Amino acid sequence: MSERISAPEALIFAMITVSAADRTITTEELDRIGSIVRELPPFHAFTRDWLAETAQQCGSILRKPNGIASVLAVIKESLPPRLSETAYVLCAEVAASDLSVHADETHFMRLLADALGIDRDACIALERGARARNQRG
Repeated sequence: MSERISAPEALIFAMITVSAADRTITTEELDRIGSIVRELPPFHAFTRDWLAETAQQCGSILRKPNGIASVLAVIKESLPPRLSETAYVLCAEVAASDLSVHADETHFMRLLADALGIDRDACIALERGARARNQRG
């Protein structure tokens, strides 16, 4: 059994992992994670220090052997089903934020969808919405 974290921490784990999936966390991705945490209701009780600590905790798990599988297990264990699509769409937002979704990011998102039981049609819709919101004029 994996460790349990809070639901907001599980959402952060998902966003950090998709950002790190291509081994490069861009400024745009970090900025988007920061704005999500500042703006969305699941994170209102948390501080900037909390975000940094949670990101570091996630990074330490990712650096271990089977890191992605371990992070996915923690997310699945900790996230209530009602927030499964939220986790996925937040990952899509982060991946789309630098206007370049890499194969490694897409692969992680497929693994996340499988772990959380999100069907393919929902994934397509969530990804399409994230891409639309991140287009530049």
